[in-house]
Amino acid sequence: MLNALDIEGRPSDTRVVVAMSGGVDSSVTAALLADAGYDVVGVTLQLYDHGAATHRKGACCAGRDIHDARAVAQRIGIPHYVLDYEDRFKEAVIDRFAQSYVAGETPVPCVECNQSIKFRDLLETARELGAKVLATGHYVASRAAPGGGRALYRAREAERDQSYFLFATTRAQLDLLRFPLGDRTKAETRELARRYGLAVADKHDSQDICFVPTGHYADVIERLRPGAAGPGEIVDLDGRVLGEHDGIIHFTVGQRRGLGIATGSPLYVVRLDAASRRVVVGPREALRTSRIRLRDLNWLGDGSIENALARHPELFVKVRSTRPPQPAWLRENAGNIEVELVGGEDGVSPGQACAFYDAAEGQARVLGGGIIASTVAAAAGKSGAGAGLTAAVAAR
Repeated sequence: MLNALDIEGRPSDTRVVVAMSGGVDSSVTAALLADAGYDVVGVTLQLYDHGAATHRKGACCAGRDIHDARAVAQRIGIPHYVLDYEDRFKEAVIDRFAQSYVAGETPVPCVECNQSIKFRDLLETARELGAKVLATGHYVASRAAPGGGRALYRAREAERDQSYFLFATTRAQLDLLRFPLGDRTKAETRELARRYGLAVADKHDSQDICFVPTGHYADVIERLRPGAAGPGEIVDLDGRVLGEHDGIIHFTVGQRRGLGIATGSPLYVVRLDAASRRVVVGPREALRTSRIRLRDLNWLGDGSIENALARHPELFVKVRSTRPPQPAWLRENAGNIEVELVGGEDGVSPGQACAFYDAAEGQARVLGGGIIASTVAAAAGKSGAGAGLTAAVAAR
């Protein structure tokens, strides 16, 4: 007989490792499972040198968070372990983050952290501890799929949904993962924390990137890659030099402020050319993207990705965590997986994630996604002013 976690056996016979970050979400996850009678073990990962971030609000996995996780575990009566994953985290997440930025991309390190650290390394540790599942406090839902295995869905509360950061979760990992908060609201979670007497009930949510305590990404990149992104030129779509910059790592696609150049009309960062160290700027319409080429694809829909591509399916995609899903077509072109955006999107940058869904609203099923390798401008092919756009942005 299956228990509430869809696992054979009684809760008391089902060991569950809970990834405890020290925040209210993972703390309530552990409390809920312990209250339901599961054999719960709390694990907190020390991911980076937390000295600079210990007292900063919004920093997860820092010194204060480890203390909070330990206190919650003691309160609900479960064993708690702190594991040193600093070396793994630096290699898999921080170093790749810096490398991506130097290459002119806008990476999403939370995707890599979930995939490589939490859902690979920690999942293996959970198995070693005899756990049948690993539970986290992510706002995303997981349910048994009709054809076997499990399917991933957006959270009940759209404002809290974290599925964009979990698109790379594999089918094999989904079988061993559980997300008890996916069908709850944040308000309900905090109320549960108060009911269980947890001191973290009103703790601030984690914000920004955990290993960037100052919020200035360029500072971290310059420390990790000294001199990797030197000065260069700021040019318009036709290649005319408008000014100079002190490193492409200080810019992102779509940026308007802080360009350091004065013109008669607003200009935005359209493309970052790492090879020539050029920042390409243009009008707002130059940011419109019609097609996205993907790498590192992960398919979570029914059947194989080959069968899906043969159907040329319509789906809905998110290119940034804060944007709603937009209609798109998934296709294969010259051996590459591409997404054609029905209405186009502004400011799409290589390095970002592109998550797939089967609907635009509600608790849509997550169909997978990929990392954006390159984009094609919506204005490509137009005459006049668009000619310069075509040359500069068509394969940005």
